[in-house]
Amino acid sequence: MADGTDARSAPQPVTLGVSLKLYLDVATTVGWARKVATIARGHTAVRGGAVRLFVMPSLPALAGVREATAGTSVEVGAQNLHWEDRGPYTGEVSGTDLRTIGCTLVEVGHAERRELFGEDDDTVRRKLAAAVRNGLTPVLCVGENDPIPAADAASRCLDELESALAGLDGMRIDDLIVAYEPVWAIGRPAPAPTDHIRAVAAALRDRLAADDRVTASSVIYGGSAQRGMLSELGGAIDGLFLGRFAHDTPSLARIIDEAASLR
Repeated sequence: MADGTDARSAPQPVTLGVSLKLYLDVATTVGWARKVATIARGHTAVRGGAVRLFVMPSLPALAGVREATAGTSVEVGAQNLHWEDRGPYTGEVSGTDLRTIGCTLVEVGHAERRELFGEDDDTVRRKLAAAVRNGLTPVLCVGENDPIPAADAASRCLDELESALAGLDGMRIDDLIVAYEPVWAIGRPAPAPTDHIRAVAAALRDRLAADDRVTASSVIYGGSAQRGMLSELGGAIDGLFLGRFAHDTPSLARIIDEAASLR
């Protein structure tokens, strides 16, 4: 840079993602997205990039959410994709098509996809490669199934991360978001303990920093993520992957305020 400063020293934005899963119908989702867009337009931190905000609606609502958030910094992602771009895959969605309709991110490896739809490590590996191949930022979910010591949880998450990255086959990831979601905390009243999150996030960050295939990465926390966590965790986490606590847009606005205060 002309003034001698290094752009790489600029603070990394706080990343806030919201997955709506299949809780809301299309009309309600689009109405929610319009409110989120209004918040984003009025928030300096979102407009200026200090807070990165993305939303993941159900597939039928993607087009409406894209329209509702047009002209804002809100990114729109999908909750799933197939590992092939074209072929006889009834009911599946192509990463190529997701990119064409304006998605910039896609979720890969969520615990519910594993448990309810039988996705295994090989499936996650192939889907991650499909996301990267199509220029989509993967939001890769990792997390242990049961409450175990933090060191064991970190080991489990590192194994999942390593397995997912093994399918890159020479590709590089310009942007990777790893969502640490301990399965036992998803949908519960409270998130995992702070010290537990810190330990697992540190292990994931160290592993990503040492991987030449990954240009830029963020580690965010999901699993009953809610207001107050960012302040409590400080710089130990790069953001939050929110669920039901962000369905109420005033609550989401307060979490954005909290994220902005850290930058």
